[in-house]
Amino acid sequence: MITDKDIRNLFGSVLERIANKDLRDKVVKVWVLACERGGCMSVDELKNMPFTLLTNTHGISFIEHTLAVTEGACGLAKAQEAAYKKLPYKIDYDRLLAGGLLHDVGKLLETEKDGKGGYRKSRSGACTRHPVSGTALAYEVGLRDEVLNTIACHAKEGEGAPKCLETVLIHQADFATFDPLVMMDKGQLIQ
Repeated sequence: MITDKDIRNLFGSVLERIANKDLRDKVVKVWVLACERGGCMSVDELKNMPFTLLTNTHGISFIEHTLAVTEGACGLAKAQEAAYKKLPYKIDYDRLLAGGLLHDVGKLLETEKDGKGGYRKSRSGACTRHPVSGTALAYEVGLRDEVLNTIACHAKEGEGAPKCLETVLIHQADFATFDPLVMMDKGQLIQ
């Protein structure tokens, strides 16, 4: 069974950058709850799970993707702060880090082992995509509306919906890690 300590070890350096302890603790609780509900029993399972079933991930795991999206979104935020004379909006790094760590947490319910060494979409995933199931888990734990917005609206479910700034940054970082793999498999990525 995945514990609070396991999640803190996996995401330690990023979690520690969330200044609000209550928010940090709730992020961990969502992960533990998602692992429990999704049947993920070990850290090795988390480290081996692909981040998507939609394309060949070329060995990039769910955990690696989560960290890349979170750090990518922070990089976009820091680039704007460094380049703009006057930033026209406020970036909330606690929300950005929490949203990045949680944007795909619903995939733990959406994905299951296929019994042949691979993964497939679960019954839960066939009924409800990860932005919806992840938002439900985060709501259950008591996360703020702005973090719920990030989880709910980071993918196609958020098209046309109002978004927090942090949601926009996470959406861009998420697709920057996904689109090159899809393009590579289609022979469209110029290298």
